[in-house]
Amino acid sequence: MVGARRPETRWVTRLIPFFLAGCAGFSTYVFVKRICVDFYIESRHNSHAATAFLAVFFVFLFLMLLTYFRVFLVIQFDPGVIPLGPLAVEQKQREKDRRKKNGCCNRGGDDLEANRYEGYWPDPNVDSPGLERFYSKDVFICHTDGRPRWCSSCSNWKQDRVSHCSEIDRCVKKMDHYCPWVGGIVGETSFKFFVQFTFYTAIYCVVVLVAAGMSLREALQGEVTVDGFVIALLVIAGFFGIFTSAMTATSVRYICVNLTNVDYLKAKTLVHQLAIRVPRGTPPGPNYGVITYPLPKPELSPTSPPSSNGMTNREPISPRDLLAQRTFAIVRTEKGENPFDIGVYRNWKSVMGNSVIDWLLPLNRSPCEAFENNESFYEMGPVVQELRARYRLPEIPTTEKASRDVIAE
Repeated sequence: MVGARRPETRWVTRLIPFFLAGCAGFSTYVFVKRICVDFYIESRHNSHAATAFLAVFFVFLFLMLLTYFRVFLVIQFDPGVIPLGPLAVEQKQREKDRRKKNGCCNRGGDDLEANRYEGYWPDPNVDSPGLERFYSKDVFICHTDGRPRWCSSCSNWKQDRVSHCSEIDRCVKKMDHYCPWVGGIVGETSFKFFVQFTFYTAIYCVVVLVAAGMSLREALQGEVTVDGFVIALLVIAGFFGIFTSAMTATSVRYICVNLTNVDYLKAKTLVHQLAIRVPRGTPPGPNYGVITYPLPKPELSPTSPPSSNGMTNREPISPRDLLAQRTFAIVRTEKGENPFDIGVYRNWKSVMGNSVIDWLLPLNRSPCEAFENNESFYEMGPVVQELRARYRLPEIPTTEKASRDVIAE
């Protein structure tokens, strides 16, 4: 369970579920007792309208509550955060021990040296834990030097579509936003259920607005005293209806183009840098560099021949290690190109599921969670092949494609 760093955010996140429960309880009381029973059945003797309203109301109340509990529980117990790296774990343990030694209220005072974190730069170890997971793929997002992105706060290599959330100080898979209304960070594991929750809440609010509006209009036409509870219900349903409708529309738009809120804010200007696998030993091109994995050892010898990275090794490379080598071209997309866009329908299914039942009910997780294979962390769209053609990258020969088996041995 990962909480927010700021105490005010933590308290707001803890209190909001009780506020929402109060709103749901109030709306149920007013809808059932004041509108359906008191007004339509007892005052208007219109049991058919009351029955119809009650049936629709409780269907969408159930779906709203079901999806809310689903997204809330997933966020609490499986928010999709990436485990901390060894340096970050050691740093947090040191901070915990220091607080215990100095007292709970002492956070290190003005001693900047005591608060300094030593893991700001990428791990220079060529056998850095987790690095092999990247170069065993055929394509991954990278820095200009060809290494994967690095998170200094978590002391980890960041796989594709992972962003660091400053609110919880952790890296999150496909992070969308921090939402106190549903209990925390919305990301890969919870985004589908979040969309279902906002969708059913919007419909629930429409049902309430229609019933409350009709009863209010009939009361005014019949010169019956207007119920203040009904007016309050109209205000509450109107507010949440507009809010959740906007959230649903925005989220659906993100799904259709395979972006998150974090991605969308910079989508028009973002340039992705990709490491795309090419034949072993491919030299740099006129408009791209190359990198060969595993990275060369730091022990250098002037007499050793240089590797494709411009580095030399003290010991000659064994035939087995040579077969395990992989060369990647470092290329850049144009502004706004999204390598993860696989088409509207497939984008939708990657998040919402493969059937209509998956789309409507919070049963199964998003298929994109389980996609990772030997080619990439997430399914890549046509942009990758366009980049191969644009940069004139050579295709990998069939005899070399088996090298991933050598790495896995």
